[in-house]
Amino acid sequence: MELLLREQAPQVLSALVRHYGHFDLAEEAVQEALLAAAQQWPDEGVPDNPRGWLIRVGSRRLTDLLRSESARRRREENAAQLAAPEESVASGPDFDDPGGRDDTLTLLFLCCHPALSPASQIALTLRAVGGLTTAQIAAAFLVPEATMAQRISRAKRSIKQAGSTFELPPEAERDERMGAVLHVLYLIFNEGYTASSGTSLHSAELTTEAIRLVRGVRRLLPDDGEVAGLLALMLLTDARRPARTGPDGALIPLAEQDRSKWNKDTIVEGEALVSDALSRTQLGPYQVQAAIAAVHDTAERAEATDWRQIVALYDVLEQMVDNPMVKLNHAVAVAMATGPKEGLAVLEPLESDDRVAGHHRLEAVRAHLLEMSGDTAAARESYLLAARRTTSAPERDYLQSKADRLA
Repeated sequence: MELLLREQAPQVLSALVRHYGHFDLAEEAVQEALLAAAQQWPDEGVPDNPRGWLIRVGSRRLTDLLRSESARRRREENAAQLAAPEESVASGPDFDDPGGRDDTLTLLFLCCHPALSPASQIALTLRAVGGLTTAQIAAAFLVPEATMAQRISRAKRSIKQAGSTFELPPEAERDERMGAVLHVLYLIFNEGYTASSGTSLHSAELTTEAIRLVRGVRRLLPDDGEVAGLLALMLLTDARRPARTGPDGALIPLAEQDRSKWNKDTIVEGEALVSDALSRTQLGPYQVQAAIAAVHDTAERAEATDWRQIVALYDVLEQMVDNPMVKLNHAVAVAMATGPKEGLAVLEPLESDDRVAGHHRLEAVRAHLLEMSGDTAAARESYLLAARRTTSAPERDYLQSKADRLA
């Protein structure tokens, strides 16, 4: 039932925002409607038209909010644009049941408004489009619920102050805004796959939600190569999740994973998606990253990985994006293909790159390549420095263990 509610959430919110305006109040009303459904449906059964039920309940709650003193002041400013609540609730089938109309993409554009910071875009997307509660989002990002509530509230205020309306952006802005939408979904997935802090390496809830949302965007834009590429990248990466940790939650690096635990069906789907996109759409960075993931996933053993092909793909990717994490991965691929000294040479320019100079992953990669080169003393120092810098407990334990083995 939880999945059904999450799938319905963006459509219910879209209907209320499109009809009433007031994104912030509509979003609050939807959350209360979802809560009511979660409490009532297990006992009363799922209604024949769950979306219509949620819209009606959300509409009644929104009516109450609009009648409150603070909301009335906001309503008076836009009186000409708002219908009377009673009329709106009974306004016919287009409102009670949008009849297949899918406004998910419009809602994603709204949540990824350029006036918002990436952190706010992520939080608002998970709340409004994903249907997650503030408590769930706060738990995923390991911040207090009150902090996350403030972040979401500020995001909604920023959208209102920017004068945004519930409609797709002008065509001239659409490509740029679409890039922001995909980037936010990419960040949600990455945070779920490798949590930036805390005691767990990953959050399956976030990765699952990111994949679900990208599937929704792909249904709306089936011919967009980058949407297909992002979905393929997520699937090919998430397929390895069952083998990434041991029974005690310890991190297991890619080269040491039991590949029989990888999800073969997911790999097949991801590989088919990226192959199709590469064959018929304009090349983009998500497609290239998916192609790299496919090379890893289709190697039966770590030793069989085609590292030269991966290096070639990273060469292409670096021409498309200026991202130090791409350079880090490129350095590893070069080291595997031609030797650790060559990999360290690729890594060297990043030491003066402020975006990554103090990041634990730079030291972790350096340590790995130094260990490959036989410089165990320097490798141990880099492993220890990386362990001190990371805020992820599983990564810290793994890096510490690597240093201890070299003592």
